[in-house]
Amino acid sequence: MSGWTVDKANRRGLLMMAAAAGATLVMPRMLRASAGKGSDATFGGDLSAVRAAIEKQRPEAIKRLQSWIALPSIAAENRNMQEGCQMMMDLLKDAGFQSAKMMPTDGQPGVFAILDAGAKRTVGMYFMYDVKQFVPSEWSSPPLDAAIVDKSPFGKVMIGRGAINQKGPEATFLAALHALKASGRKPPVNIVLVAEGEEEIASPHFRQVVHQPEVLAALSKCHEVFMPFASQTPQGGVQIALGAKGAVEVELVCSTEKWGRGSKDDIHSSYKAELDSAVWRLVKALSTLVSEDGNDPAIDGWFEHVKPLTERQKQIIADNVAATNEADVKKLLGVQHWVRDLSYRDALERLASQPTVNIEGMFAGYTGPGGKTILPSKATAKLDLRLVPDQTAAEAEAKLKAHLAKRGYGDIEVKVTGGYDPTQTDENSSLIKASASVYKHEGMHVSLSPRLAGSWPGCVFTGAPVNLPAGHFGTGHGSRAHAPDEYYVIESSNPAVQGMAEATLSYVMHLYALASV
Repeated sequence: MSGWTVDKANRRGLLMMAAAAGATLVMPRMLRASAGKGSDATFGGDLSAVRAAIEKQRPEAIKRLQSWIALPSIAAENRNMQEGCQMMMDLLKDAGFQSAKMMPTDGQPGVFAILDAGAKRTVGMYFMYDVKQFVPSEWSSPPLDAAIVDKSPFGKVMIGRGAINQKGPEATFLAALHALKASGRKPPVNIVLVAEGEEEIASPHFRQVVHQPEVLAALSKCHEVFMPFASQTPQGGVQIALGAKGAVEVELVCSTEKWGRGSKDDIHSSYKAELDSAVWRLVKALSTLVSEDGNDPAIDGWFEHVKPLTERQKQIIADNVAATNEADVKKLLGVQHWVRDLSYRDALERLASQPTVNIEGMFAGYTGPGGKTILPSKATAKLDLRLVPDQTAAEAEAKLKAHLAKRGYGDIEVKVTGGYDPTQTDENSSLIKASASVYKHEGMHVSLSPRLAGSWPGCVFTGAPVNLPAGHFGTGHGSRAHAPDEYYVIESSNPAVQGMAEATLSYVMHLYALASV
């Protein structure tokens, strides 16, 4: 759902952080805090009582996040889904939502919640309660312990699955509601919140939650929808994405049985001389999906509805390049060369404008120690397809299937496990203006990007029938989403980066900014 985190597997915006990564350091954290103490009603006026409440409730907020991380809901493994949904509802009610309702779907349940503060303005919010899979042996600290450790150059961070993606930012927002209540304030806006438990498998049933009549009726009162997010780069700047690529997650399965050739089961590899291979067939099929160097989609008709970048979007990218140290970006991301040795600007334009066909993983036959000398009867490849306006997920699925069938690979099974369309939000929308105003009020360097290279189901909100601007907001920092040692900054020693308490106050100011739009 985005700076953006720097993990090499983060769906929500891994690489778009690069444009802000080399930005000039912002003013020191203490000065930022002082700047927020003013009486500007746009950002809540005198927030000293709220600050005091945040500080007093800090141990409680940290413990709440640790308890949430200790219960991993993993849709791909059907693990703790009902329990995770229930905990999501409990957390919302504890934070002041008068109602939080489980919303059944054909997959895992979602949540629909309302906080009626008696305010004039209503804001929509998106949460997710699921997390990615993990292998404990790969972590320096157990992924469900949510241990707080020292990490240079940030200070104290919490390590755990879901720490940054997305429980840390979401728990920080909930801490803002707790602080408002403790300081005797009502939230300045009403909130309509929808949550899902399938974001990490590309949200296959989220529309079933949002398109319920009661949910649509509630969202019709909203002016925008936002998702909590820890947006700061290690240098302290933030980048506001004006959209996100769409995504399709798909498995291609080639089996000798369905193909009607070779052996129906795995067999000794000595028979390869007289038998066909499912693995080689899948490899050959995959090679037709991209250009010779693997960098451009070659699926028939793939670019038919691809919308080129506008001149304004190109200018946004040019502005980012001018404010960025390319060497810092490469170091941050571990990049050796941009694709085809493009210039940094061309690489960023390509990142924002180009759809992709990526192989996430492949497996077939024996992969253990030593050799087993078998001829596998089945091979599987997991792909993700990133989409740009005006492509659609349905179109992408249809064209992939047609492309394979046309080349004689119609027997290869195409299993779409999730997906959604791209999303776009106008830079002059209420959400973008309010978000930028808070960041600037806190002294942060703010830049724009045309869209996230990663994906989130924002199209459910920006598209019909909801038709609202949607995006992310939040300060603070974290990284390694989807990877081992995922972390979220709790107490920052970096003067440019906010810790959890400071980020909590930023959410308070954001609600006031939205109320003032």
